[in-house]
Order: sequence, then C-alpha cells, then structure tokens
Amino acid sequence: MLHDPHPPCPCGRRDARGHALALGDCCGPALHGTRDAADAQALMRSRYSAFVLGDAAYLLSSWHPSTRPSELALDPQQRWLGLELRAHRATSADTAEVEFVARSRPRSGPALRLHERSRFRREAGRWFYVDGDLL
Repeated sequence: MLHDPHPPCPCGRRDARGHALALGDCCGPALHGTRDAADAQALMRSRYSAFVLGDAAYLLSSWHPSTRPSELALDPQQRWLGLELRAHRATSADTAEVEFVARSRPRSGPALRLHERSRFRREAGRWFYVDGDLL
C-alpha cells in the first residue's frame, strides 16, 4: 500500500477549482505549530482535523484557558465523516462565532451529527476556542 505524501486535509477545504487542499497546505501548519490559524474559521477547521487525527494536545492548546478541560480523552475508534461550516461572523475585533455541523460514527451505534455555534477569542494575536452552544 502506497503512502500519500500529500494527504487531503480532513477539514474538507477546497481550492478555487474544487480540488481538496492537502493537509500541509491547509490545517497542517496550525497542527504542527508552524503557523497560527488566521481566523476563527481556520481554527475551527484545524480543530476538526485534530479530532480526525486524534491530536488531543492540539485541541487542548487551542482551547481558551478559561474553559479548557484539564485533560481530553479521544476515542481512537470514532470515525469522523465530514465537516460543514454553515456560518462565520466576527462579533468584535477579537471575538467570532462559527456555526458548523460535524458528522462522526462512534465505535458502536449510529452515526452522530454535532451541530454547534462555537465562540472564539483572539488574544495576543492567537485564536482560541472558548465554548459553544449545541443547535
């Protein structure tokens, strides 16, 4: 089996021609700490990719300290099936909301659909996930 040196980004972002962006050209730099997410929407995409890839450390580091849990256990058997960003709006110069739907299938049971409006805050130039409301 061949290993793809440029796998598509799990977040599903596409270029102007409709081609899937490679992980290294999309969420990869944020996940590897070489570039911060440019805005709340980019952070949301990178956090979804972190869930797909099982990167709990990134999820915790991108979570605002005021609401961050002390630990995060991810189920390695959970399959993430797709992300749909529904809305992105700035609520101030340093806060924003992103509405999304993420689909997954747990180890056992039916597929799940997480519909959330998430809140984000920028501090010292870096965006953080704060919290969200299930819709």
